[in-house]
Amino acid sequence: MAETPDRSTPVKKARRGPFIWVLLVLAFITVGLLLSGGTGFQRVDTEQGLTLLDEGKVEQAKIVDNDQRVDLVLADEYEFAGKDYGNKVQFFYIEPRGEEIIEAVTSAAPDGGYTDEVPQQSWISTLLLNLLPFVIIFIVFWFLLSQLGGGGSRFMNFGKSKAKLVNKENPDVTFENVAGVDEALEELEEIKEFLAEPDKFQAVGAKIPKGVLLYGPPGTGKTLLARAVAGEAGVPFYSISGSDFVEMYVGVGASRVRDLFTQAKENSPCIIFVDEIDAVGRQRGAGMGGGNDEREQTLNQMLVEMDGFEASTNVILIAATNRPDVLDPALLRPGRFDRQIQVEAPDMKGRKQILGVHAKDKPLAPDVDLGMVAKRTPGFSGADLANVLNEAALLTAREKKSVIDNTIVDEAIDRVIAGPQKRTRLMNDKERRVTAYHEGGHALVAAAMNDTDPVTKVTILPRGRALGYTMVMPSEDKYSTTRNELLDQLAYAMGGRVAEEIVFHDPTTGAANDIEKATDIARKMVTEYGMSDRAGMVKLGDGSSEPFAGRSMGGSDKSFSDATLATIDAEVRALVDAAHADAYWALNENRDVLDRLAYDLLEKETLDEHQLAELFHDVVKRDRRTVWLASRDRPVSDRPPIDPPAPRVENGDGDGDGGDAGGAGPTGQIGPIGEVGEVGPTGDTGPAGGAVPGGETGPTGFPGADGQEPPR
Repeated sequence: MAETPDRSTPVKKARRGPFIWVLLVLAFITVGLLLSGGTGFQRVDTEQGLTLLDEGKVEQAKIVDNDQRVDLVLADEYEFAGKDYGNKVQFFYIEPRGEEIIEAVTSAAPDGGYTDEVPQQSWISTLLLNLLPFVIIFIVFWFLLSQLGGGGSRFMNFGKSKAKLVNKENPDVTFENVAGVDEALEELEEIKEFLAEPDKFQAVGAKIPKGVLLYGPPGTGKTLLARAVAGEAGVPFYSISGSDFVEMYVGVGASRVRDLFTQAKENSPCIIFVDEIDAVGRQRGAGMGGGNDEREQTLNQMLVEMDGFEASTNVILIAATNRPDVLDPALLRPGRFDRQIQVEAPDMKGRKQILGVHAKDKPLAPDVDLGMVAKRTPGFSGADLANVLNEAALLTAREKKSVIDNTIVDEAIDRVIAGPQKRTRLMNDKERRVTAYHEGGHALVAAAMNDTDPVTKVTILPRGRALGYTMVMPSEDKYSTTRNELLDQLAYAMGGRVAEEIVFHDPTTGAANDIEKATDIARKMVTEYGMSDRAGMVKLGDGSSEPFAGRSMGGSDKSFSDATLATIDAEVRALVDAAHADAYWALNENRDVLDRLAYDLLEKETLDEHQLAELFHDVVKRDRRTVWLASRDRPVSDRPPIDPPAPRVENGDGDGDGGDAGGAGPTGQIGPIGEVGEVGPTGDTGPAGGAVPGGETGPTGFPGADGQEPPR
């Protein structure tokens, strides 16, 4: 049901408000003062008045005591300095001159006499002053009563919901505006169908979920998905943030929850969307507020309202958060948020779809391939991709071009990853040379290792906080990481520092961020991933030291002994030292390549993947590491993994397909290519070939800048 427009005119609203009453009171006072203040006398200086008295031109005089004023009625018209004052003038005096004034009036002895007067307020002024307090009190009471009755402004509307109602008649977002989250769309398609055709589900006894929780990293499209569901279903859409429920006044949050659900039931079927629900839905009983915390009262009311939904209400609550781990368990149980949908960063196919949506209104040059842009942006969220194209459009306008070309898109990607280029940061020759060797060390170590992602770009142009950066990018999306890949990442991080030590024998502070990231990876390998034979496959540390996350009252999260802590430190140190040694070997063995790489960087400042591939053609690779089984006492099996199932042949009369390449063998030697299968009536594939080398698939990497944390 659409929101009913307010047909009241501004004039009618003003009549209902206190503004008109304030104007009437001010007008009443002004008229009274004007009526009581008119005397008809022209004011002159005190000196002129005394001169008129001395010269005997005064016919009648009156001394007004409280006002310290003398009114003179003259025998003739009085003119002074070209100005006609008539025959009525007045002047004022100060209290110390009172006796002098009285003596002057007495000495003048006007023909009409003189008199003294103590002024009194007019009856109008007296009436206004007496009535004014009562009028003010009446206006205040009228204002408060009107607010309590539901009218008026926001003064008493603290308990009213701040949710924004989106009209169902003109939805601005549908599923066509959403891309890259196909699984989430499939889940929400059912919600749309229920809101559009609830009878179909009720006829078979199906109950639609009362609540849907969308969770995932920031910028992945959770809010957009909720708006798209409302737009597709054609129902009202109430949108509110979790922080909008809580105010400084006690009870306001619970009141707003009640008001929101009341409005939703009156306009059902509809959708309530609560963004950042973790602001109000954190686990109760933690932190410093205790059970009397206003946030907990708001959460309690929300739990009650969600339980109060009737089957025929047709009100669905959709909430979004990037911290599902801190939400109260009572909020997540079946019957409240029955369905929980993870919205992840898109894969390469999804990134291409998202780029296509955001590129519809932008003039792209023919050389811009959105597929290649998607390949160069692994780990980017939908918001990041939208920002890339927007930055490209801004750069195009800045350079006064009419279309967005590939060079501008590359620059936009770099700006999103590492920040804008620091054109005003001028480095001296020594710093440029150190930076060239530092970044060259990163790139060369990555090329010399066996399980690192390809190096796609190296630059010594300052961006953000970094003096330069090296970009490594996976050739495909990854979802897990092997131990060897993590060890190669450690060596890659050490490459810049080792290059400074080998070439200049005097390292700089530029490797601080590299050391930080390497230490973090090594510590996680020991304490979380179970990749240390001394520490074992045990998770060390429960990570529950966040008192305001709703999981603990604080304190240390150390759940192990001091001896174990010493073992952890020793293992972390050993991993970093081993990576340091790997980087030393790679750079010493390829010193000529390092020098050529540094020279090209100093000359060209930026090298792309094709230029790097040519430089790294003769790089000496590091030997593969020995087998690691978490224990030196376990026997090593030389039995290879099974081959993957062959794809089915559509036509049973055709020849059999060639065997697929086998999985990774224990020695990593290249196996023979699979032979072609024989012709058979069922089209079965031939036997699979031997093993070929290949590392395990790792998680989607995000090209990070040296000295700069990449966006998450």
